[in-house]
Amino acid sequence: MSRRHRLLGILGLAVRRILGRLRTTSSKQVLLSVLGVALAVTLMTTVSGIALGMGAENAIQSEDVDYWVVPEASTASSVAVDVGSPQLGNTHAITERLDTDERIDYATPVQTQLVRLSPGDGNGSTEEYVLVAGIIPPEKPTKVVGVPTDALEPGDPHYANGTYEGPRTGELVLNEAGAELLGLSASDEVTATVGNSRATFTVTDVRQADVSSGVGPVPVALVHHSELQTMTGSTSGDLADQLLVSTNAAGVKSDIEAVYPRTSVVTQTGLAVRGASTSSLPLAMAAVSLTVAILVGVLFVATMMGLEVNADRRNLAVLSAMGYRTGSQTLLVVAETVIVATIGGVIGVIMGIGGIHLTNAITQEILGVQVALFDPILIGYSVAVAAAIGLISSVYPAWLTWRTPTLEAMSHD
Repeated sequence: MSRRHRLLGILGLAVRRILGRLRTTSSKQVLLSVLGVALAVTLMTTVSGIALGMGAENAIQSEDVDYWVVPEASTASSVAVDVGSPQLGNTHAITERLDTDERIDYATPVQTQLVRLSPGDGNGSTEEYVLVAGIIPPEKPTKVVGVPTDALEPGDPHYANGTYEGPRTGELVLNEAGAELLGLSASDEVTATVGNSRATFTVTDVRQADVSSGVGPVPVALVHHSELQTMTGSTSGDLADQLLVSTNAAGVKSDIEAVYPRTSVVTQTGLAVRGASTSSLPLAMAAVSLTVAILVGVLFVATMMGLEVNADRRNLAVLSAMGYRTGSQTLLVVAETVIVATIGGVIGVIMGIGGIHLTNAITQEILGVQVALFDPILIGYSVAVAAAIGLISSVYPAWLTWRTPTLEAMSHD
């Protein structure tokens, strides 16, 4: 008999033996091995789907699409609060151009700067840093960095077609955290200082804002974009950190990208997801899930199939008496172990796909965004990992088969 026919015969026998045990449930060890691999592969497939979704930014989905345009060199984790990063230029002209698109509700540049604020003329003892965002307030009120814009005059009169000689509004909207920190209320005057530049503003309103960090609420203020530009020296080039575009038409994204070719365009609801995708987190998640799946699968399958070999020693001895050499028996056990792990892998892939859909359903309900992505490549990847688990696990049961003499095995029964 040729070597190829002998291998096919051993493989066929392994398949029949495994399927027979699964049909009759006569071997708990085989069933537990399948279950162990299935659970390990399920976890790996689900986590890999989440990592794939984060890496591909597929998770950025929302019915109400608000786009942030950020410089290509910026990290997405700094989109909402971006101080000292690469900036966009010619922002007023670009904003005006976008506002002419009927599909866009409004567009505004956003410049963020840590500013020292102090009540009154700035000569008092109270002086605190506040995150100030310069914007062009739209006609229709909205929120920027969590603060409503309706207390600011729409437009940006101080810009004056790029001359920066128009009248200053001197308007500033504080959130409650900032007002409490400085002891201010509506109609109070406040002095803002950035480096050697100072300007006086009037608090037009104090609003509740959904901006917080791990240690509590963040003090935030809104002012007109050109007035903050004048203080920060950003008038040359008409600079801003980001550009916010509000629209319900998802097809606008390609037009926005054409306006700023070397920028990144992300959705406002997907900032947290994108912040993760630009780091090494997706790769780390995939690597950890692969490592855990292999370790758990190998330990489980090796133990269970080792017990199965001990329980099946009489049948192996019968095969030996029929002419199966020790090498053929060892190869048979290896084939059985790989088949068991592969069956568990197929079941695990099916369960993992369900896990991906369940994860998306939960995150869509809670966060309004889907974080996992299914790609057909996950099927081949997961089954291949399961087969690798079986191959690695087979070392132990194969060793048990090799070291058990035929006569000793038959004498135990």
